[in-house]
Amino acid sequence: MNRRALLKTLGAIGLSAELPGTLRSETDPGIDIPADGNIFRSIGVEPIINCRGTFTIIGGSLELPAVRAAMEAASHDFIQYDELAEGIGKRLAAVTGAEWGMVSSGCAAALKHVTAACVTGGDPEKLIRIPDLTGFEKYEVVIPARSRNNYDHSIRNIGVRIIDVATTAELAAALSRRTALIYMLADSPGQPDNPLSLETIVALAKPMGIPVLVDAAAEVLTLPSIHLQRGATIVAYSGGKAICGPQCAGLLLGDKSILSAAWQASSPHHGPGRDNKVGREEMMGMLAAVEAWTTRDHAAEWKRWLGWLDIISKRLNGIDGITMSVIEPTQLSNKSPVLQVNWDPGKFNLTGEELAEELGRTPPRIAIGSTNRDGLTGIQITTGQMQPGNAEVVGDRLRSALARKRSPAPALAAPVMDLGGAWEVDMQFLNGNGRHRFDLTRDGNWLQGTYQGTWAAMEAEGFADGNIFRLRCSYRRPGNQLVYIFVGTCRDGFITGDVHLGEYRTARFTARRPQKPTPKRRFVVPGGPPLAT
Repeated sequence: MNRRALLKTLGAIGLSAELPGTLRSETDPGIDIPADGNIFRSIGVEPIINCRGTFTIIGGSLELPAVRAAMEAASHDFIQYDELAEGIGKRLAAVTGAEWGMVSSGCAAALKHVTAACVTGGDPEKLIRIPDLTGFEKYEVVIPARSRNNYDHSIRNIGVRIIDVATTAELAAALSRRTALIYMLADSPGQPDNPLSLETIVALAKPMGIPVLVDAAAEVLTLPSIHLQRGATIVAYSGGKAICGPQCAGLLLGDKSILSAAWQASSPHHGPGRDNKVGREEMMGMLAAVEAWTTRDHAAEWKRWLGWLDIISKRLNGIDGITMSVIEPTQLSNKSPVLQVNWDPGKFNLTGEELAEELGRTPPRIAIGSTNRDGLTGIQITTGQMQPGNAEVVGDRLRSALARKRSPAPALAAPVMDLGGAWEVDMQFLNGNGRHRFDLTRDGNWLQGTYQGTWAAMEAEGFADGNIFRLRCSYRRPGNQLVYIFVGTCRDGFITGDVHLGEYRTARFTARRPQKPTPKRRFVVPGGPPLAT
């Protein structure tokens, strides 16, 4: 009998569902926590000081104490999930001024659930057919070209046909009875370079009864939501960014009928959203975060963030050759003060990207942004997720790094072999292999050309340094981008090494000259039309 079956049996006969050897006291987490209280070090993972912002890859934001308290309280009792969703929807409506609210397992999941709601209309028979939309009345989603992004994968997961539009005329031509939804990234009113503003889209969509979904993932909350006031049907937020709710929760506000169908399309209900489960703890934690937003002293938070930047900038005062400025953004997305530090890379023998790598890879680890423009390089310190005591550590570390004298990078050594021409590239991915290709031209140490992947032909640029090979390959298409960085060693006619796949981890590669050389043979040029076919 497996564990799940055993637990079910124990529960049915009224016995404890704890298995032998699993009993622990309520205060024992089961992990030896280091003296400094950082649980991640107990498994050999070094924590990070976040001066970068609410990026999911480093944990988004830290939950508010009120959020953690609500999640802890929710973990002690059982509820019926549909009843919980109704109660939360009603409470979110009261707090935010929206018609209804819903908590999802993240903002990306929220986009998926709304799309499912709009193609099914709440019909369970349609729901369980997804992603096969054969016979559906509504199966198209229109997206302004400037709103295409990595997260619209969530919308495409439903199986819809995506139509990109760039002008008002293209939008008008794209809308039809087949249009299930218009999706767009949040914009600001009156942007002169935006031909497809929310107001423009709503003016065309509303008479046709087409809902408009606004993705405001990284925005601060406006109550009532500025996007709903401007005519959007639904607005989606990330719970684990500015709102400081659960990292694995999202927030939807707007039309009650659509959000009711979106909840139907999410877990615990079976169908395409069953894999996006949100727990009662996250649901109550998200509600608590929204309620806390109405009582947080946002002006005091801003003042505290500026104070931390002041501490850091004072640590850097006196370093000859750097300039500093504080940026106080007014936009709703990623709204947090930023310290911009610039310098001449030729004088410091250091780029912002190199400093970001240095600080991010060695303890105490600090995540910062980097910039390169107008002949200057630099870094950005974003305060929104910094914690008390971080500013002093960051300031001291930055001063030490920027005040240090550094030698210029040595000249590149002559390549040990000619890297120009065609190369067969055997890729060893995490769980599979592929045969790809380089086509390179060489100018001294410098390389450029193309990298042919499984399907995509990527632009490639790089250089050789003695027996070291480096090549950066990039590919962009609507909603996606890939960057592969090859680092290898040249030896005996082969290049072997690692491939950094950006957010997609790493791979190994071996490159060799083509096994089957291009034939060298003459051919006859016909003197006219063929005499036979």
